[in-house]
Amino acid sequence: MTKLFTTTALLAALALPAYAVQPAEGETLADSQTYTYWLLDAIKSLDPAKNTDVEGSDVLRSLFEGLMNEDAKGEMIPGVAESYEVSDDQLTYTFKLRDAKWSNGEPVTAEDFAFAWQRVVNPETASEYAWYMELMNIQNATEIVAGEKTPDELGVKAIDDKTLEVTLTTPTPYFVSTLSHATTYPVPQGVVEEFGDKWTQPDHLVGNGAFTLASHNLGVEIVLNKNPEYWDADNVVMETVRGVTVNDNNVALTRYQAGELDRVQIPAGQYPRLSEQSPEEAVSVPYGCSYAYVMNLSDKGPEALKDVRVRQAMALGLNREVIVDQVLQGGQKPAYTWTHWAINGFTPPEGGMADMSMEDRMAKAKELLAEAGYGPDNPVKVSLQYNTDDSHRLLAIAAQQFWRPLGIEIELNNVEWKVHTDRLQSQDFDVARYAWCADYNEASTFLDWFRTDGYNSGKWSNEEYDKLLVEARTAEDTTPLYQRAEEILAEEMPAVFVYHYAKVNMINPAIKGLPRENLLNTWYAKDLYRVAE
Repeated sequence: MTKLFTTTALLAALALPAYAVQPAEGETLADSQTYTYWLLDAIKSLDPAKNTDVEGSDVLRSLFEGLMNEDAKGEMIPGVAESYEVSDDQLTYTFKLRDAKWSNGEPVTAEDFAFAWQRVVNPETASEYAWYMELMNIQNATEIVAGEKTPDELGVKAIDDKTLEVTLTTPTPYFVSTLSHATTYPVPQGVVEEFGDKWTQPDHLVGNGAFTLASHNLGVEIVLNKNPEYWDADNVVMETVRGVTVNDNNVALTRYQAGELDRVQIPAGQYPRLSEQSPEEAVSVPYGCSYAYVMNLSDKGPEALKDVRVRQAMALGLNREVIVDQVLQGGQKPAYTWTHWAINGFTPPEGGMADMSMEDRMAKAKELLAEAGYGPDNPVKVSLQYNTDDSHRLLAIAAQQFWRPLGIEIELNNVEWKVHTDRLQSQDFDVARYAWCADYNEASTFLDWFRTDGYNSGKWSNEEYDKLLVEARTAEDTTPLYQRAEEILAEEMPAVFVYHYAKVNMINPAIKGLPRENLLNTWYAKDLYRVAE
């Protein structure tokens, strides 16, 4: 076994009091340590095995803690794991756990992790993120998810209360990077078994994070309070965190400007004005998410979209430059790949529509539609579904305008977030707005989405694509494999890629500790503090 302290950040974190919040010189802490931020939609689940949303993950990082955390630059640092060792064949990881407690005062043990991970892959849990354990290459995960083996055969076991052993099927360079994700968090077995589906309610939820759940009024607000049982509570400054749901982004901005919120997303098109007016508050940084219009290619999808020429024409006809430069205006970039441009080690394939003028793209799109038998006299008619948000609405209107001259008639369909995600999961849509945010900083976090057995809401399938991603898991050089995978997506167009995100926010200057250099925008409430204004 080889003991690994793989980064300077990890060494430093092990050598010092681990997450001590250090106000800068000249800063004075405010008397009231509260942080109130904006949520667009209700948080669907506070169960680490069942959450699928970025906003849900933001909350879960405060209520629970996994083996590893991320620092302000996205580097992995210890969480519940104080250290780990790796076998010479890179297949066995042994984690030593620190003395941590659940919020009810009971000790956090290796068995809590084993139970939680087995629960994720157990088909009875119906976790939409069961595939994540497969992506981690944990031994027997695929077979358990398929119902061919039992959950207790998963390659994770408690050697003793403080020692967790994880066995992989193949060496996985990004494995440690997956361990800050909410799906890998421990859960208290006794509480889960006692309360069943109600275990995440405020009266029942027991976590091991820096905060506890004070209240959760679904679709209105969620309130967290500092957890005195957290192992590093002495170094947590923030006392109360509130997430407030406001479905209208412009209304949310007004509430920010009235002092009711400490952070809010800047609505599309308003960043230039706000950055000029309030340069200390308006922030735009790269954010590892990609926005797309996913095509329903299942048996329930429209016949026209099953013709690849129609999908290619739609991709060619969408003017991404206008979308980012004139609609969004917040530092976003046009997307011609699914993988975000800033992902570590990613090099996009050369050529393709990114090198074509818009005039040439439109000409090619009309040619392809004509070959498929469509045009202004025989239009393609499909609906475009998006969840409630003014930015999504503006982009959908823009897409509708771009496609109309080609003979593609778009009916816009606005639904609430829960309805939107339910329809995506059941393939009850024609074309749907979707975005994927990286779970870790490596291209497979995006590309695995389109695997035949991946999340893949449109149910596209390509054998060569699947094989490339399997090969990439053990390849020394993944670049040509990922490039070919992106080329296949460009040829098949299971989705029209629209733009790569930037995180565009108004942030109260009194709030310190929100990361500016973490591509995944992974933030922890325990790292925040408010200074006196």
